[in-house]
Amino acid sequence: MGTSGAAVQAEESGRRPLVSFVVPCLDETATLGAVIQKALQAFARLGVDGEVVVADNGSTDGSQALARSAGARVVEVRERGYGNAVRGGMAAARGRWLLMADADDSYDPGELGPFLEKLGGGAEVVMGTRLGPGRILAGANPALNRYLGTPVLTFVLNRLFGTGIRDVNCGMRALTREAFQRLDLRAEGMEFASEMLIKSALHGLRIEEVPVTLHPDRRGRRPHLRRWRDGWRHLEFMLVHAPDQLLFWPGLATLALGLLLALPVSFGPIQLGGRTFDYHFLFLGGSLCLIGVQGVLGTILIHDAVRGPVLRPSRVAAAMAGALTLGRGLAVAAGLFLTGLVLDVAILTEWLGARFGALHEPRRAILGLLLMTLAVQLGLLAFLHAVLRRRP
Repeated sequence: MGTSGAAVQAEESGRRPLVSFVVPCLDETATLGAVIQKALQAFARLGVDGEVVVADNGSTDGSQALARSAGARVVEVRERGYGNAVRGGMAAARGRWLLMADADDSYDPGELGPFLEKLGGGAEVVMGTRLGPGRILAGANPALNRYLGTPVLTFVLNRLFGTGIRDVNCGMRALTREAFQRLDLRAEGMEFASEMLIKSALHGLRIEEVPVTLHPDRRGRRPHLRRWRDGWRHLEFMLVHAPDQLLFWPGLATLALGLLLALPVSFGPIQLGGRTFDYHFLFLGGSLCLIGVQGVLGTILIHDAVRGPVLRPSRVAAAMAGALTLGRGLAVAAGLFLTGLVLDVAILTEWLGARFGALHEPRRAILGLLLMTLAVQLGLLAFLHAVLRRRP
């Protein structure tokens, strides 16, 4: 870790600045100096006691020396990845408030004033938004990112975790030191940005937004961001941390719909509204039951496997997981299996009594097979559930 200028004086005096402006860096000599200068100028203009912390992630182009000469404090972060760099920089920062922006000069540190106003007013997390009322200048954001990637990821995150963020991908944001310590952020890559928002919402932190302007990348080279790879990492992070919203409730709804379709026609056709509903609905309902059960049981296994990091858990799913024991699971599974077996044995008996003649019993046969299949799934789940809960 290296320091220079005002940062050295701050360390010697034990001063803790109000603001730490954290900049993740990997080979950014083309623009890093300008970002640091703008941040320091903003501090002076606003009369704010602040420091610039460059979290270097293994630069080989002299970015570290440039940062020091420009008046920033350099923190060496060995673990590669955007999330590691930002987290390392924030952990080493001394400020009460932690701001962050990219090193490519696409965000203007001169716009940090509104962030400080929100933090001073009690906000714990402040997000920049490039979308309205923010601005995206011509050439600053590819159309696919602007009109597909960001809106889709924003919608998914808001839907799964109950947030109301306009622009979840904005790289200029701020939070208090207390919020940073409370969130226990762990993501290593670009998905760090989503983790910060998700955990902020789930911890009930006060989140506010301010408009920012996105400028074209001034580095003159390909950005570190990889559209499809990093977009998928964001989406994957959201999905794997929301099994209850993604699997449990849809699974439960699918199971209920399957039972509604299958049970009424299991022993004969139903006349409703002048229409005949027959065993075709049993086929469809049975398939939906199997799909739904997979979602519900899969959620329980995910809770067992991750042991805690599930975000925004469902109380119903948690209650089911807590109530399920090996004995109870096997007992219910045995009851379902025997009921299905009795149905199919009865059909077999009738067939034998008819001397292997024609037999038209798709309803009871399908219902029996469905019950036995559900029983096997439940029994296997109960066994795996018990094994995972006993895991040290």
